[in-house]
Amino acid sequence: MMMHVPIFVGEGKLRYEDRPTPRIVRDDDVLLRIHASGICGTDLNILAVPPAHKAKPGIVIGHEGIGEVAAVGQSVTSFKPGDRVVIAPRLTCGRCEYCRRGLDNQCTDYQTIGTTLDGTFAPYALVPERALYKINDRVALEDAALFEPLSCVVGALARAPIHPGDNVCIIGAGPMGALFAMVARAHGAGHVLMSDVVPYRLRFVEEVLGATAINPAETDLKGAVTALTRIGCDLVIDAVGNQINSAIALARRGGNVLLFGLRPHDSPPVNQYTITRYDLTVIGAFVGLNPFVQTIALLESGLIAPSRLITHRLPLSELARGVELMRSGQAMKVLITM
Repeated sequence: MMMHVPIFVGEGKLRYEDRPTPRIVRDDDVLLRIHASGICGTDLNILAVPPAHKAKPGIVIGHEGIGEVAAVGQSVTSFKPGDRVVIAPRLTCGRCEYCRRGLDNQCTDYQTIGTTLDGTFAPYALVPERALYKINDRVALEDAALFEPLSCVVGALARAPIHPGDNVCIIGAGPMGALFAMVARAHGAGHVLMSDVVPYRLRFVEEVLGATAINPAETDLKGAVTALTRIGCDLVIDAVGNQINSAIALARRGGNVLLFGLRPHDSPPVNQYTITRYDLTVIGAFVGLNPFVQTIALLESGLIAPSRLITHRLPLSELARGVELMRSGQAMKVLITM
């Protein structure tokens, strides 16, 4: 059986090809029937020119998948055909110095579904057993489809937790910033303020999430934050990747700054004096240390519904259109359905 799938060919380009449906090869292989897959900022970075994230030419990209087990290898014991599963796409080696220290998010010899291995923008995907987690059928499909980006937020906030009543400022009102806002609300945050320069995103987070939206191109950001919080925010999150100095300026004395966004080509200067003088804690957070069980529990609790962020649902044949909608700020989250 053949699949008509988009292949990443490099230089920001996709080409649709007919490829055979994957077959079980290794004993720990699991063949998934993919129901839907979200477009991630990583996918936008892969398809940027020049790329802001590497991917292997010739593969199927995509990693935010929800699917059903279609077949399993002979050593697979955790799953059976018909099980509903989500994917933790980063496959660490378990052997390097960082894995052996329990810091597997810093693995130096990892592979990733959707960047080095075929991903989820396809009707079927072949993944190892260890990448999968069961999720209850009562979780709506579109909520389950956002398991992976939500797990990154859960993992990041384990480094800089929100306490009830905390004022939280999020720089970047894209999908990841919006997920931070949703989880902040679930933690009992006081004010949730979001900064962005894209009017569509600001309207969305204000109307859908109830956040206070601020456009720093039109308003003095620090003045607006101070007016609402008196002293600045308890926690400031940079969901963009190059806003460290703005984040430092918005934090109260003794507050926390969480650096989450990734912009590998940007190197902003850092205002070290302010960090020292005002006792700020600056924390980097990359995907989190195994936040997957907690994320499943959060989704199954019904406490948040990340599907509220989905603004467009497109067939696989319109993946490039979905990428452009997100890149141009005309969509919050695009879900590709199979």
